[in-house]
Amino acid sequence: MMNRGFRDSTPFSYPTSLSTSCSSGVCMMSSTWRDEQHPCFLNFISCFLNGNSFRLNIVPIAPDFIFNCGGLSVAFMFLTNWDGIDTESFFRKVQKLKEQFANFYVVITLPTKEQNDSLIYSYIKYRMQLGRPTFVPVRDLEMGFEKIVKIAHARGACKRQDALTKIKAEKEKSVQAMEIYLQVVTSIPGVDSHGANVLNQTIGSIEAIAKSSKEYLLETTDLSPTTAETITSFFRDPKFYLAPKIG
Repeated sequence: MMNRGFRDSTPFSYPTSLSTSCSSGVCMMSSTWRDEQHPCFLNFISCFLNGNSFRLNIVPIAPDFIFNCGGLSVAFMFLTNWDGIDTESFFRKVQKLKEQFANFYVVITLPTKEQNDSLIYSYIKYRMQLGRPTFVPVRDLEMGFEKIVKIAHARGACKRQDALTKIKAEKEKSVQAMEIYLQVVTSIPGVDSHGANVLNQTIGSIEAIAKSSKEYLLETTDLSPTTAETITSFFRDPKFYLAPKIG
């Protein structure tokens, strides 16, 4: 298939937030889709991906492209020529891939109003659900591929940000848990912050400390016999564990 509307341009420039010092991800291209494209367009794709630190693999896959970026897979159908296609087969494939991929987009080159109107008619005819998947009409091939890479990168960036947010939340939760642990353990008479940290590293949880004998505490920590005796009494004698208050 000979693609029309290909234009020469300099490589697309991403916002400064996109680092090109390391790999941005992997782009898998369908071998079937590749065989239908003009060599000039394939050369543009290769240069564009290389310039933006994506590794290109040619593989026999059902979508035209799958991008693995930031731990997220995003699939695309890229229809480079709307004229003369079998719309029934096309939309059947769209529906099938929609069920297989959670992140799926359909990019179509529609340089004329007539082609755009034809797509809208077919979209309604085959009862497509709005936004499932998202259709992205573009004016030409180069713009279409730029859109594909921008979408893949944006989704990957969101995924990375979600992961960082989760890690930060878990870290804050861990810090809060440690603060509570220190408050409880240092409420035991004779146990300071050092002793609490020693118990955390050697014994572990408050439950484990409560079950430990004096002999075991002396064997596994550098606490004094008096402190070890106080800890065991604290968890066994009501006059100890009912007296201290956490400040």
